[in-house]
Amino acid sequence: MIFKFSSSKTLVAMAVASSVMLAGCTATATTSNDSAIQTNTKVASVVNTPADMGVSKITLEQAMAHPDWIGRQPQSAFWSADSSTVIYARKQQGSELRDIFTQAVNAQTAEQVALNQLHSVGSSKAVFSNDKSLQAYVFEGNIFIKNVQSGVIKQITQSSATESKPQFLNDGNLAYRQGNIFFKVDLTTGLTREIANLKLADKPQGIKEPTTYIAKEQYKLIDYIALQHKNKQDKYARNEQVKAQNSSIANTHYYLGDGNTVDEAQLSPNGDALIVVVQEKSSWRGEGDIMPNYITDDATIEPKKVRRRVADAKEQTSEIVYINLADQSQTTLGFNTLPGFDEDVLAEVKKENYAREGKTYKSKKQPRGINVISDWGWDQSPISWNDDGSQVAIMLEAWDNKDRWLATVDFENNKLVSQHRLHDDAWIAYAFNDFGWLNDSTTLYYLSEESGYSQLYKKPLNGKATALTQGQFEVSDLTLTDDNSAIYYKANIEHPGLYEIYRVNPQTGVSEQVTDLNGMTDYTLSPDQSKLLLRHSKITMPTELYVAEAKANTTATRLTNTISDAFLAKKLTAPKIVAVPSSHTDQPIYAKVYYPADYQEGETGKTRKAVIFNHGAGYLQNSHMGWSGYFREFMFHSLLADEGYVVMDMDYRASKGYGRDWRTAIYRQMGTPETQDLADGVKWMADNANVNTQAVGTYGGSYGGFMTFMALFTAPDLFQSGAALRPVTDWAHYNTGYTANILNHPDVDPIAYERSSPIYYAEGLKKHLLINAPMVDDNVFFQDSVRLVQRLIELEKENFETAIFPVEPHGFVQPSSWLDEYRRIYKLFKETL
Repeated sequence: MIFKFSSSKTLVAMAVASSVMLAGCTATATTSNDSAIQTNTKVASVVNTPADMGVSKITLEQAMAHPDWIGRQPQSAFWSADSSTVIYARKQQGSELRDIFTQAVNAQTAEQVALNQLHSVGSSKAVFSNDKSLQAYVFEGNIFIKNVQSGVIKQITQSSATESKPQFLNDGNLAYRQGNIFFKVDLTTGLTREIANLKLADKPQGIKEPTTYIAKEQYKLIDYIALQHKNKQDKYARNEQVKAQNSSIANTHYYLGDGNTVDEAQLSPNGDALIVVVQEKSSWRGEGDIMPNYITDDATIEPKKVRRRVADAKEQTSEIVYINLADQSQTTLGFNTLPGFDEDVLAEVKKENYAREGKTYKSKKQPRGINVISDWGWDQSPISWNDDGSQVAIMLEAWDNKDRWLATVDFENNKLVSQHRLHDDAWIAYAFNDFGWLNDSTTLYYLSEESGYSQLYKKPLNGKATALTQGQFEVSDLTLTDDNSAIYYKANIEHPGLYEIYRVNPQTGVSEQVTDLNGMTDYTLSPDQSKLLLRHSKITMPTELYVAEAKANTTATRLTNTISDAFLAKKLTAPKIVAVPSSHTDQPIYAKVYYPADYQEGETGKTRKAVIFNHGAGYLQNSHMGWSGYFREFMFHSLLADEGYVVMDMDYRASKGYGRDWRTAIYRQMGTPETQDLADGVKWMADNANVNTQAVGTYGGSYGGFMTFMALFTAPDLFQSGAALRPVTDWAHYNTGYTANILNHPDVDPIAYERSSPIYYAEGLKKHLLINAPMVDDNVFFQDSVRLVQRLIELEKENFETAIFPVEPHGFVQPSSWLDEYRRIYKLFKETL
């Protein structure tokens, strides 16, 4: 099946509300005849955010101080093997070290784990035997097995090598991986056996015979040479006979070609087959690119290698190899059975770029680069075997980012079978690619944006797909129960910025709401599947841990309380979530608004000054009901509001959480829709918050810095000033994985890069600009700022300043750097607004 989207399609008109309120209301999601949860009416309702907090005025110095003062929140939490305890890390006060704690689900206090007992607590990536009696995990590169009932631990490996990926097999034994070698451990006898050794080399051809004239003559004329050759042949033949006739010797080499690398490999649950993804070896580093580090411990300049730029990227394609360990055969599975494998999906883009050069492009079919899908932060393999090992599913993506396939394997004919094709004329999202098999079945479940929003589907191998969820919301983070009774998921059904946990019965399609915590909630199902470990935060409160029964409409109990009294005492403004009407789409632009402390509803006179903050990453959601990664900015915005500013933080088009059309609005035109949205934000503040449109500034970092440039350069009268932090200035210099999705590749679509890169619009600068550039940034290179500064100098622009930060990477670390940066931003707005 093929699901196709064009980048101009508008799927949904969402209700516009001027302000949104969210307070302990029960979910009212409805189910249709097919029992899929539908978007409910809360999107159009007025909803409350939490009240302002504290009485002690926040200072810039405190806001930018090391976040230890806020409280050292629990991190990396996971369940114990017996589901009775939660394990989590906490940062040490004044140190970057973390300590590990355990806390029983019915306890009020936690116990620190001694260093010599760290091996005993398990891991968030632990796996269980089929009967759930044993748990296997990795600690410091070694494999351990724990008896769930007794708690007895057995160490399986103790080596300086790194073992990984423990896996219980259907025969009850354990497999694991050491580099590209797979081992199987008989848990009864303790015998460890090598079952596959993936060799990145060409297959040896035995003892080669002479091929050239002079070599052949050498063998004829010199008896010594002939004798040595015979001895080598005899020895090789004897070794082969010994290996063939002695089962005690490992004979498990599989040759994958010289100059290649193993991208992914998954062993079947029976331990009798492997699916291996092979790629030609290449470096992620750019040719000849370095990043000078000027502040070093020996006072020299350290040249650091950096990543390749998208302009230097070359098309890659993978090879999918099926290895049958029973008969020791290996077969490459071609991509020619995938629908669209040779389509010229960029034909229209190429025609436009050719026409600009006065050329004519003729479309042609040829095999596309295809690889297993990679997902930033994805916690699963793109290869998944079903329980009995009779089938395997592989998720693949096209190098040009326009297609995603979920394929299985026809083992009789050694070919891939497409079960689902998702095509997008813009690009396939790097999120929403979860998939798997219903237990003890040949039915797949997976996420897809085919409706315009990430939804959950199931599909038997020889049947049609069925939607298990439907609506104008995003489904993510799937967990299937052992008995197939439920798939748990996270979704923003009630409001785009409110995330709760739900579950759907994959047999009936009936969905139920599980949590009702009103904020941002993530979850982990306990091993015995009776409880949920919840990570929950609110718009003014950092993340804490909660536990709840795994049932509909559950009640959560708070487990940790790590937020400091010092933070709770600070006077901080809780932003309201507003839905700004858009001039360009039917959907509103959701935004946080921080109202001034002395603001009176209905005041007039256009006397207020304002600032709009632009979040980074592009594809990120910040106008949600939970604690933001931009916690320093939250405090800075509270400080500004306390001094009379209105502050807005917009989820402009391209932001996450609002569906496929919102995500892809920037295809081939980064910076244009977002600037239009900023203009709508300024208008909304003038109409609804008494803001003087001639007293508005903007700022942001990374993608937000890029947006600051685009706004000041392409809409020069919109803002009086702007601060661009660690900013992108030319997308051809950014990385491939992110940029090529949105702008294709520079050699194919230079129009998109020129249309989207601030350096091409620098002549538009009229107002005040501050550029804050870290010098050891291996994400957005310092060179980006250097090139733009030179361009501004050559254009004889006057109203810009540059601040450099010699020891900072992309994400600032030192409190002194944070403070210096935000003092400059604060000063800019004070002087220009």
